[in-house]
Amino acid sequence: MLRAGRGVRGAKSATLRRMPNSQKKLQELDELIDGIDTAMLTTRRPDGHLVSRPMATQGRISEADLWFVTNIETHKDEEINFDPNVNCSYYNMKTREWVSVSGVARISKDRHLIKTLYKPDWKIWFGDEGGKKDGGPNDPRLALIFVDIDSVTYMKNDKSKPMILWEIIKSRVTGKAAEIGDTREITGAELMD
Repeated sequence: MLRAGRGVRGAKSATLRRMPNSQKKLQELDELIDGIDTAMLTTRRPDGHLVSRPMATQGRISEADLWFVTNIETHKDEEINFDPNVNCSYYNMKTREWVSVSGVARISKDRHLIKTLYKPDWKIWFGDEGGKKDGGPNDPRLALIFVDIDSVTYMKNDKSKPMILWEIIKSRVTGKAAEIGDTREITGAELMD
């Protein structure tokens, strides 16, 4: 999901010696996100409260690190215009891996770009209200949310399911935290390298 040309250095953690190199971290991050269809996008309402909603992550494009399709008749565009700082979180139930992405969002109503990126399955989220509001590429309700990543925290699990189970059992017996995976970070400065 990260744009080509971005790189990272090693993360600051107790497992620094086991951290993968820059290219491997970027590849891991892409693989983690690619394996999870839905992100929870968190925005801030004008009253200051946070709100999260599920969003389908779309394929890679050069315009943004992550992007989503939205209905401009919802409040997401108002919230992003109020405060463009967002969080996109992902969780994989099978592997217990997760990704937390902090970034800056922007709304695009570029009709040409929407038509270029359009996928017929978007219709299921818009419904046919008649006229141009048919969920098609010319539907005026369709807009894009682009997210430029500032920082990422994620947990990568390189252990098999039996090893994860062993870690959980061992934790219950010893009282020590289970070591299910390695938490890694990619900061804004690292993303710009």
